[in-house]
Amino acid sequence: MGEKVFLGLSGGVDSALSAALLVEQGYDVTAVYMRNWSRDLPGYRCPWADDLADAERVAVTLGIGLEVWDCEEEYQRTVVDYLVDAYAHGLTPNPDVMCNQTVKFGTFADRAFARGADLIATGHYARVYQDPATGATQLLRAVDEHKDQTYFLWRVGEEAFSRTLFPVGEVRDKAEVRRMCAERGLGVESKPDSDGICFVGPVGIRTFLLDTLERRAGDIVEWETGRVLGHHDGAFLFTVGQRKGLDLGGGPARYVVSTDTEKNVVYVTANPACPGLWCTQLDLSDVHWIAGEPPLDGTYLVRTRHTGELREARVEVLDGGRARVSFPEPVRTVAPGQSAVIYGGLVCLGGGIVEPDPVAYNR
Repeated sequence: MGEKVFLGLSGGVDSALSAALLVEQGYDVTAVYMRNWSRDLPGYRCPWADDLADAERVAVTLGIGLEVWDCEEEYQRTVVDYLVDAYAHGLTPNPDVMCNQTVKFGTFADRAFARGADLIATGHYARVYQDPATGATQLLRAVDEHKDQTYFLWRVGEEAFSRTLFPVGEVRDKAEVRRMCAERGLGVESKPDSDGICFVGPVGIRTFLLDTLERRAGDIVEWETGRVLGHHDGAFLFTVGQRKGLDLGGGPARYVVSTDTEKNVVYVTANPACPGLWCTQLDLSDVHWIAGEPPLDGTYLVRTRHTGELREARVEVLDGGRARVSFPEPVRTVAPGQSAVIYGGLVCLGGGIVEPDPVAYNR
C-alpha cells in the first residue's frame, strides 16, 4: 500500500487497465507517456498525439498524474537504426525485443528509479514470480497464452523484473481486459490493438525501407536451378519464408529460401518441401539468460515467433554467448535475425538471435 509506481501509459487498452488496477490496489501511481517516435512517414501520419490524448483522458479519469518523457533519441539509436541495419544485412530484426530492453526496461526504468519509484509497471501480458526459497525473480508466461508477450522480453534481466508489475498478466483474455476497461469508464475499450512495427504503421515495412535505404535492382533466382525468374528493388526487402510480394506473375506460389544482400540476389522455390525451408537445428548468437546464468543442457520448450507453437527441443549452451537448439522433427526454417526464446515450463529462461541456416545459404 502506498508504494510509488511509475507506469508506462501508452493510451492503449492494456496499459489503461493496468493503471486502473494499480490505483485500486492502493499504489501511488505516476503515469508516463513515452514519446518514442513522432515523425510522419510517406502516406502515414504518426498517431502519437492521438495516443497521448487517450492517455491524458485515462489519467484524468483515474485521478493520477501524467508526464510525457522524450525517448526519441534512444529509440532512434537502439531500435530504428538497429532495424534498418539488420535489414540492410539480410536479417529480419525484432524491434519490439530491442525496445523492451533499451527503452521500456532501460531508459524508462532508469529514469523512474532515479525519480524515487519503488516499482515500475507496463501493460505487457506477462507475470513475475519471486521464489520464496531462493528469492530469485522469474518471468512467467501470461494467463492468456494467445496474448503472452514474454517472447519480446527475453533480453531484460532478472533485476529489472524484480521491481516490475504486469497487472494484466493474470487476466483471462483480451475480451476480459476490454470489458474491465468499459466497466471503469476508461473510454479506450474499443481501441484496436496495435499491430506490426509501431513507427511504420499501415504503410508497411517495404515502404519504410525504400524511404530509408537505397533502391537496388537485382535478380530473383530459383534456388534449385539458379534460373533467373524475375527482378526486385532490393534483397533487403525480403525475408525467409515470404510468399507475397515477389511479383513473378502466374505459375505456382513461390517462397523465399534465402537472400544475399551483398550480391543483391533473392533465392526462391516453388517446392514447399524444399530443404532450404526446413531445419532440425537453430544456432543462436547474442544469447541472454534472464537469471544471468545459463541452464543445464537439456530438453526445453522453444518459441520462434510471437504466438507461435511452443516446441520441445534440446538446448545446448555453447561458448561465446551462443546456443544450439535441436528439434526432434523438421520445423520451418526461421528467418535469421529473429528471436528464439527458451522456456522451462511456464518460466521464460532467455533466448538468442537466429543465425543463417547453412543449408538455405549454401548457394
